[in-house]
Amino acid sequence: MKKVFVLIAAAIVCMSASAQIQFGGKVGFDLTHFWGEDAPHGIQPNYQVGLMMEYKFSPKFAIAPEVVFAAQGGKATGSVEEEDLPGIPGTTKIDAKGTFHTNYINVPVMLKFYASPKFSIDFGPQVGFNVYSKMTASGKVKSVEAKETIDLKEATKTVDFGLGLGGTYNLTDNAFVQARYTLGLTNVFDAESSHEKNGNVQIAFGMKF
Repeated sequence: MKKVFVLIAAAIVCMSASAQIQFGGKVGFDLTHFWGEDAPHGIQPNYQVGLMMEYKFSPKFAIAPEVVFAAQGGKATGSVEEEDLPGIPGTTKIDAKGTFHTNYINVPVMLKFYASPKFSIDFGPQVGFNVYSKMTASGKVKSVEAKETIDLKEATKTVDFGLGLGGTYNLTDNAFVQARYTLGLTNVFDAESSHEKNGNVQIAFGMKF
């Protein structure tokens, strides 16, 4: 029996030695947009900041969950022609644009395949929780401009699902750079006629400890 316990202890020590757990943080620059049927495709510069953990359970594979605040959204522009507006007879062209801010707490769980000791290919699901949703709308009729901020929180779905694909390059044992694209799979807004989904190009720098 004593030998059995010794063997179990030895196996646990070997497993602990081969597995590596690191914690860290990351900040990044994002290019966010909407995609989908009739979705506006304007790209909006944004940012992300969060915490991560990496559990390397073999020389080639690791799993890396994250908790990240991501400023997301997109842009839309367009123009319409209206007939006989109040005080403006005839046909009038209205130029309009909207900037959407649909920010999330995102929780991606990435499976990492180490193609080399320093570089990994990362793929995995993500769930996001909407914390802020507004649109800044502006329009111009002739020389008159108007601007308004509209709260879209009640019209935005609370949970967003997506898939991420990218890569991580370890500059040192602690510092890394990361590139990823996350494709949203859930419609952002509740309206049945709305088919906008999130898209996010991410470039991040992080530290592991």
